[in-house]
Amino acid sequence: MPLEIPDQVRKTVMTDGNESWLDELPDLVDSLAHEWALVIGSSLAGGHAALVLEVTMADGTPAVLKIGVPGRDVGQEATVLRLANGEGCAKLLDEDLGRQVLLLERLGAPMHDLVADPARRHVLLCEAAVRLWRPVGPDVDLPTGAQLAEQYADRLPELWEQAGRPCSPATVADALECMDRRRLAHDDRSAVLVHGDLHEMNALQASDGSYKLVDPAGLRAEPACDLGTIVRCNPALGDDLRARTAQLASRTGVDATAIWEWGTIHRVFSGVYASSIGFQPFAAQLLAEADRLTRESRSRTA
Repeated sequence: MPLEIPDQVRKTVMTDGNESWLDELPDLVDSLAHEWALVIGSSLAGGHAALVLEVTMADGTPAVLKIGVPGRDVGQEATVLRLANGEGCAKLLDEDLGRQVLLLERLGAPMHDLVADPARRHVLLCEAAVRLWRPVGPDVDLPTGAQLAEQYADRLPELWEQAGRPCSPATVADALECMDRRRLAHDDRSAVLVHGDLHEMNALQASDGSYKLVDPAGLRAEPACDLGTIVRCNPALGDDLRARTAQLASRTGVDATAIWEWGTIHRVFSGVYASSIGFQPFAAQLLAEADRLTRESRSRTA
């Protein structure tokens, strides 16, 4: 069957000037199918940084073949999946990092499509994250939460200007202060393996009904870095984000202040970045909530 390349993948590759990769892709897939004894199935839509194909292994096991687009290094993802070994994340079945290819356990539909209640989603995301978290030392080649906070702090002011100052200066200042505190709070001795992009579309249903995470960014960081993404996500749901933070802290034993500060970091940086690339209404939704929370916080301390 002809190789289907989703429009988003094709657009990413062509925007980056890598059209020749598209021409070479059918031969690469054929080669992998031969070497790993795979039957190639349909393409999966949704992403833009990798071609993802349903495949079947020689023993009948359903799997997923993931091929990173040029410039997309899947090595960090492979490191996370190797360390997790199927706990909390999709199981890594094989890899060819020279060709930016991963063979992964095939999972079901995303949590976003299967679980209607947002509060229940938060519980399930916590459960998946806790299964993934494990001590990981500085000998493991993954960036730290401190490095992420520093990177965000370096990029945020410029992104904010490029995006046309889509939120208040006070909101940016608040996020920068949180980034500095989380950078200073990092401790290699207590760092764990975290996913780095924990949300309902990155959690897929496993065969036992639980949920496993996919597309890990991968960090050595405090667990609050992951939980802060849950506080960032879906600010228009109508619940109180501070109450949501307290519930996450109670469920996991993670410090509520750290969760809140990472939530602020993810909310503001993601909102400004999304605004800079025109990803709406997500950006406006996040930043409206960020501005509201900043005003609320400053009025309490005035």
